[in-house]
Amino acid sequence: MSDEQALTYVIDSELCAGHGRCYALAPESFEADDSGYSTVTGAAKPAAEREGMHFIAGQCPEEAISIHAVGVTS
Repeated sequence: MSDEQALTYVIDSELCAGHGRCYALAPESFEADDSGYSTVTGAAKPAAEREGMHFIAGQCPEEAISIHAVGVTS
């Protein structure tokens, strides 16, 4: 298996309006905090899941979700 960067979601808390689409679509990666705003809870994902991650991030009406590389996995 070749090395690839792992990816993670990042939420801009100043943009998040608590719509909940992210945790409805990807409960393994997001959950609501006590105020209904999203937090990232899942582990980093392999780069092979990039397309699906971009789909989830694109569902945020406030564009509060971005995807960042976090390191190298084997």
